Amino acid sequence: MQKATGAKPKKWGASIVGFGDYRYTSSRGRGVDWFLIGFSPRKRDLTLYLTPGSARRAELLEALGTHTTGKACVYIKRLAAIDCNVLRALVEDTVEHLRAR
Repeated sequence: MQKATGAKPKKWGASIVGFGDYRYTSSRGRGVDWFLIGFSPRKRDLTLYLTPGSARRAELLEALGTHTTGKACVYIKRLAAIDCNVLRALVEDTVEHLRAR
């Protein structure tokens, strides 16, 4: 994540590690400062914060391996159950997509 963003990790709240910064407009019209990508080692899963919207996201998620998704999160129970090369591509794709916005 650090290589993809060129940014050092930064703690966001109690348990999220984020990389890079960007500002987006929430559904209520407010400007919000957030990170480009991040993760949180939760009790049940490793949560990856990877904003949706890129053209390749569905293709990459299909090839990733065992995971579940939320609106902007990817949940992984075990790193051994995924393809780390696909994860790297997904992270890079997310960063590219956000920077292009």
